[in-house]
Amino acid sequence: MVWNPADLPDAQGRTIAITGANAGVGYFTAEQLAGAGAHVILACRDQERAEAAVAAIRRRVRGARVEATPLDVADRASVDAAADALLERDRLDGLILNAGVVHAPRTRRSDRYGNELVLATNVLGHFRLVARVLPALERTAEAAAEPVIGPRIVSLGSLATRLGRLRLDDLQLERSYSSWRAYSGSKIALQAFGFELERRLRAAGSGVTSLVVHPGYSTSGRTPGIRGVNHPSRAKRFVDNLQAAWTQGKDHGAWAPVRAMLDPALTGDDYLGPLARTKGIPVQAHPTRASRSPRTGARLWPLLEAAAAQPFPLP
Repeated sequence: MVWNPADLPDAQGRTIAITGANAGVGYFTAEQLAGAGAHVILACRDQERAEAAVAAIRRRVRGARVEATPLDVADRASVDAAADALLERDRLDGLILNAGVVHAPRTRRSDRYGNELVLATNVLGHFRLVARVLPALERTAEAAAEPVIGPRIVSLGSLATRLGRLRLDDLQLERSYSSWRAYSGSKIALQAFGFELERRLRAAGSGVTSLVVHPGYSTSGRTPGIRGVNHPSRAKRFVDNLQAAWTQGKDHGAWAPVRAMLDPALTGDDYLGPLARTKGIPVQAHPTRASRSPRTGARLWPLLEAAAAQPFPLP
């Protein structure tokens, strides 16, 4: 099947939450899903920027059903409050794990719970959120008679997983921190979580599916300017356009998570990325062995439970 990002399946009646959706790939994922008819919830830390994103989507998408809810994935109380709010909804058809730190600090920093900050933001907050919101997704799956697409959890990975490794013996990078290790390791861990989650969902007979995608090399300088959301400087546009042969805008980077949420032909065995690896329409891609490995996933799972202080309701 050739996927056409300009001709999306109808998403009317579906409710989808996206973390960190006030800018970047997350914003365009929200805008494209709203354009397909979904009710989209932007779960964001900065509520002023979130409301600006909501206003932008309403300007650009006629009849868009979109709203914002507070979520700081590095704050357990905020994660728990957001999860409680999602649990109160009549249905939840999708959760896209997009929020995260891209430019890691040069020196190791910790969150208030003692976890390395990039791991906490990119992985641990999402792990805790999924664990707590899973009952809402399960309830939606059980309520559907014969759904074309059951509820889905989409984890946003990265090409950086090919340029680093996951240090399970030093997950918090207390002995080996660098900004690149922090970022690449967190993305390997998030992908490994997504794949291990799918294995556990299948073993439990769940109607929920976990998929993993990556957005290629998506830069703000090649992204449409949108008031209140994305307005790169002329210098940024000039520099990013020098790399046009192998980069794309973040609006195109959103194509992969959107397809993962809407394509009825996909299963949890699939992994999507751009056709030309760094850019293009989303197609079947090949994840790294480390992130796909059942052994890695099984070893990582209890480490995430401990660091997130969150038992997960799956065996």
